[in-house]
This record gives sequence, structure tokens and C-alpha cells, in this order.
Amino acid sequence: MPFVERIILIDDNESDNAYHKIMIDRAGFKGDIVVLEDSVEALRYLEEADLDKPTCIFLDINMPMMDGFEVAERVTPWLASKPVAILMMLTSSSSEADRRRAREIPVIRGFITKPLTVEAVQDPIAKAIVST
Repeated sequence: MPFVERIILIDDNESDNAYHKIMIDRAGFKGDIVVLEDSVEALRYLEEADLDKPTCIFLDINMPMMDGFEVAERVTPWLASKPVAILMMLTSSSSEADRRRAREIPVIRGFITKPLTVEAVQDPIAKAIVST
């Protein structure tokens, strides 16, 4: 993956999304930023999105209707076949049980405790570039 062209923020908290978008901008990201505040809407979007475009997804755990783990599990079969997608959990949880569960889902590449920082934006993108 030469570079990430799109970042998708999936979080039901509008304030967190606004702050995280600012951090993404400060990190110097020049691609598309998609913000989704509903897990069902996010699942639908991911199923229909052009994931051949290099994409980094930041996914919250605690959301109504469907939590981030369920979203990740549902998208695993087809997201795993897309080498250009990076899925990172971005959550207020610091629970070791949540970290362990994230490690058990193959498409999840990392776990970031909120708030998102410039360095946290740059790290998974840099790792994706190096690992491809």
C-alpha cells in the first residue's frame, strides 16, 4: 500500500468524531475522511465501499445497536480479502478483556485508547506502508 487515501471514523459520539477529525488533519492526512455515527450504517457502508482504495478504519467499541466487535466480526470475511484496509479499534476502553478480544479478531490490526493523537494516526498508516 503506497499510502492511505481514505480514513473512516466509526463512532456514535459526534464530539469524539469532530476532535478525531482535527487530529487526522493535524497529522497531515490529505485523503478523504468519512465519518459514520451509527454501527448499522457503518456496516452497510463498509459492505458497499470501494475497499480497493487504501483505507484505514478507526472503529469504536461501545455503540448502540451493534458494538464495534460485532461490526468487525461481520466484515471479517470480505475485509480479510482486502489487503488495502487497516482496521483499528479506537475506544475509551482500557480493559484488558477488550484488548484480548480485539487480538482474537484477525482483521483488527491494533487497539488505540481515546483520544486519537497525531502519532496514533500516523502509526498504523506507516506500519501499513512498511508491511506491504
